[in-house]
Amino acid sequence: MKLKAYGKINLALDVVRKRPDGYHDVKMIMQTVKIYDDIEIDKNTTGKIGLKTNLFFLPTNENNLMYKAAKLLMDEFNITEGVDIKLKKVIPVSAGMAGGSTDAAAVLYGMNKLFRLGLSTKELMKRGVMLGADVPYCIIRGTALSEGIGDELTRVSAPPDLTVLVVKPRINVSTAYVYKNLNLEELEKHPDIDAMIKALDEKNVEQICKNMENVLESVTEKKYPVIKDIKTIMKEHGAVNALMSGSGPTVFGIYKSKEDAINTKNIIRDMDISKQIYVTKFYNPRNDYY
Repeated sequence: MKLKAYGKINLALDVVRKRPDGYHDVKMIMQTVKIYDDIEIDKNTTGKIGLKTNLFFLPTNENNLMYKAAKLLMDEFNITEGVDIKLKKVIPVSAGMAGGSTDAAAVLYGMNKLFRLGLSTKELMKRGVMLGADVPYCIIRGTALSEGIGDELTRVSAPPDLTVLVVKPRINVSTAYVYKNLNLEELEKHPDIDAMIKALDEKNVEQICKNMENVLESVTEKKYPVIKDIKTIMKEHGAVNALMSGSGPTVFGIYKSKEDAINTKNIIRDMDISKQIYVTKFYNPRNDYY
């Protein structure tokens, strides 16, 4: 079975409060983009999970979310056959694009189909949250309001078909570090999530972009000024607005003109401040991963 595991960006991200269990309650608008990892899953007769990737530094054992996703269903349903999983990683790693979560979601989906387990989307999502807060969203994908720790999901209207420039700088960011250093009491402003939802309903590009805001920038931008630099370059060269995705460090810009996005891509590439850079689109799937 061949699958496409799509990455995400956050059109808006607010942190509401720190919970007693150490997690944070969030309120954010998640959006899938057409940047994806290729995943292939095959049955084997060994009864074991084999995992291969194109990146040497990714774990291929129980420390990998894909491995955990496969084992979760194999244990629950007493599956005696094994699986071989091959991953071609394209989504930037440790970048605020849910790359690990979307791969795990794809494996849950693929295992469900391959072994005919009969799990519904909601049942897959219940299992997904056991692996990570973003996994349930990565199962449904598209445009969604995410609340709670990220596992309470509500579909919202998709944005217009715009061009998106995605840039991963030459740095990695620890999500744990960002949340640990986020001071909610010092935040002067929070994203207006309701205004973003209204703008999406109206397909109003200017209002969508105006309401793009991410409170985690208050931590990540301060530590890594290159994030602000990339946003500025994007806005100076045609982006209606630009924002950091998740806890970073990936930055995305929204463009009405694909030519402007390509031009900005070339400018940033020549500056040698990006590790990965893509001109892409929003993605709102109707059914499955194919």
